[in-house]
Amino acid sequence: MFKILSKTMLTPNICAMDVKAPRVAAAAKPGQFLIVRTGEDGERIPLTISDYDNEKGSVTIVTQGIGASTSAILDLEVGDCFQDVAGPLGNPSDFMAMSKEELAGERYVFLAGGVGTAPVYPQAKWLHENGIPVDVIIGARNKDLLIYADKMKEVCDNLYLCTDDGSFGFHGLVTAQLEAVCAERGYTHMVAIGPMIMMKFATLTAKKLGLKATVSLNTLMVDGTGMCGACRVSIGGKMKFACVDGPEFNGYEVDFDEAMRRQRQYLPQEKEALERYKSQKAK
Repeated sequence: MFKILSKTMLTPNICAMDVKAPRVAAAAKPGQFLIVRTGEDGERIPLTISDYDNEKGSVTIVTQGIGASTSAILDLEVGDCFQDVAGPLGNPSDFMAMSKEELAGERYVFLAGGVGTAPVYPQAKWLHENGIPVDVIIGARNKDLLIYADKMKEVCDNLYLCTDDGSFGFHGLVTAQLEAVCAERGYTHMVAIGPMIMMKFATLTAKKLGLKATVSLNTLMVDGTGMCGACRVSIGGKMKFACVDGPEFNGYEVDFDEAMRRQRQYLPQEKEALERYKSQKAK
């Protein structure tokens, strides 16, 4: 069993948890994910690793309550245990395999949308700790949905906050903020993690600005092993699996329209499952 050491509500329906998982913490790298189950009959939920502490033997996960299984995670409290925490899974971020000489010529900018901000944190942290210039642009619909801003300030050179409604920071989309500062900052590589539509337009913006583009397709994953096939997506005209071939890919090779269709495939079933969960919880 994997004990919950701490729980912090970042917004009314997004929480961060530190979970005791020494073996996962010892092997985790930026960009990877893990699988959790709340109980013996629980669904396998893939969640990107938001941080890891080898000394404490803990990993941090950030969960947004959307469906039945993620709502069940939010209902857990400090001292409760997950039935399973399996990982780390997936491939680490590409920069983990680059030499110091290769990294020395790069300047990274991360575009983080909503809960996608959480997996940006360990990547920015690793680059910052290794002396690689890194900026982060976080976007949300309004100021109450911005997460990880204070933590992110500690692991990047420049942090830009954006809100769609202008309630805090830059009034506009993360792509507009990127265009506004790109020339001044001299970026070479953009990494976007967030809603699929945001990553699509982030990639189009990166192309216009002449930047390399990486995106994370973690939101497509279901069972996390490639067996279910739910995260199939066309990458450079070839069929890939987000969980075993990714979750990060070259943004220019991703068929975003196909990915968005696949993401909507099980919405009716997810809605039914959430209603059943709410009904059972109310009894």
